[in-house]
Amino acid sequence: MRHSTRLVLILGALTAFGPVSMDTYLPGLPELGRELGASASQAQLTLTACLIGLATGQLLAGPVSDARGRRLPLLVGLALFVAASVACAAAPDIWTLTAARLVQGVAGAAGIVIARAVVRDLYSGSEMARFFAVLMLVNGLGPILAPIAGAQLLAVTSWRGIFLVLAGFGVVLLATAAVGLRETLPPERRRGGGLVATWRVFRALAGDRDFTGYVLACGFAMAAMFAYIAGSPFVLQEIHGVSPTGFSVAFATNAGGIMAMGALSSRLVTRTGPARLLKAGLAVQAAGAAALLASVLAGAGLAAVLVSLFAVVSSIGLVLPNATALALADHPHTAGSASGLLGLAQFLFGALAAPLVGIGGTGTAVPMAVVIAVAAAAAGVAAYSTAA
Repeated sequence: MRHSTRLVLILGALTAFGPVSMDTYLPGLPELGRELGASASQAQLTLTACLIGLATGQLLAGPVSDARGRRLPLLVGLALFVAASVACAAAPDIWTLTAARLVQGVAGAAGIVIARAVVRDLYSGSEMARFFAVLMLVNGLGPILAPIAGAQLLAVTSWRGIFLVLAGFGVVLLATAAVGLRETLPPERRRGGGLVATWRVFRALAGDRDFTGYVLACGFAMAAMFAYIAGSPFVLQEIHGVSPTGFSVAFATNAGGIMAMGALSSRLVTRTGPARLLKAGLAVQAAGAAALLASVLAGAGLAAVLVSLFAVVSSIGLVLPNATALALADHPHTAGSASGLLGLAQFLFGALAAPLVGIGGTGTAVPMAVVIAVAAAAAGVAAYSTAA
């Protein structure tokens, strides 16, 4: 099936909000902590705050977009993202930065949740799964380019300049969405009723066993991903002596794995179906997580850690598009709310996992490996609890 290039690019950029907001400043995370007098765990709280904002913001933006349409909530969210990014750049201390990152996450959530709802408005079945897989190819550019750009920006500016660049990204995307994205939810398909109706929708979704299973599978898989995002700057740079540029190359390589798996999913989904591809992706993640834990405990060195992390991260290219399509398949009339719960699980689980990797300080990779292994195992159990 052919998809509009403009639509793919716009929705791909919107769903890349999370990776771009987090990954661009990752090479500067140690510098940020030193400048603001913060510990590793406090610096990682800026990541956690963004994740919490991305989670809770989707829970708000999803139902609002079901009631008000997709365009207006999206444009408001993009404008707020720009303002929050400027506030991050001006933050005088770690706690102000953490608060600004929370707002930045809430604002960016509108782009993520509404992009998924737009796809559900326009597609269904295997076509929807294939479109989500195509989006993974665009999304993969975010994790590839963001840390590389961040490392290069650190050569000419500080971590504050990185947040100003993010503000500029928000301005460009706001203008592009205003001009190039039409409304996909006509007034006759919108759902009103306020908070009571929203609560009823959420309760009905939570009572759907298959929906809940796919949401939990997504959430735990992304918890493993965000444990990697939070822990890898310290594990690779401070334990294994990788430079900021080397870290960005390793990070980009793993993101390339996501793109490769996304491309594979797009080619295979119409023949094999999303359920089989989801379980294959979770199997790859579990194998990588087990190898990572064994490598860290055995002190196997940098190469073993990098190979294991590649398997853990690249599996997301199979897991995310297929779990998303399966979760939204039976909920065309509440796509925004369903998308919001899906996003809540992904980023809330990630927010809970991220600070755990710093429990042992910056001198050990064991906490990161344990969190990733537990999350990958839980994701597999959740997926196999569904009927598919």
